[in-house]
Amino acid sequence: MKRIKITLEFILKASPSLLYQFFTSPSELVRWFCDDIEVQGETLYTFSWSGYPEPARLSQDIEEELVHYDWLDEDREGEYLEFKIYQSPVTSETILEITDFCDEGEASEQKDLWDAQIKVLKKETGSGN
Repeated sequence: MKRIKITLEFILKASPSLLYQFFTSPSELVRWFCDDIEVQGETLYTFSWSGYPEPARLSQDIEEELVHYDWLDEDREGEYLEFKIYQSPVTSETILEITDFCDEGEASEQKDLWDAQIKVLKKETGSGN
């Protein structure tokens, strides 16, 4: 099945500095994103969901702006997960842009999954529902 890239945007009532911690700190990542995480060195992360590990390399890290993980599994070659944080020049709201990959035809389900994850992130950051 063909894999496709999707990009989603969410408005959050949290500062870029706070959000950045939730995308890079293992203790914060397990609060909203994954069940468990193991970090080796400064750039190798192994995220786990229901006991299934997903290794990734932190390849870009711009404080309060961008966090980019490249997936290391052979079946996900060229795929990545990216969190981009910026503020709207008009409203000054914090905008989170997520880039992810999914099977073609499953974009709607992937969006629903991210909606649920972001709901947890908002609760954990105190930025509303």
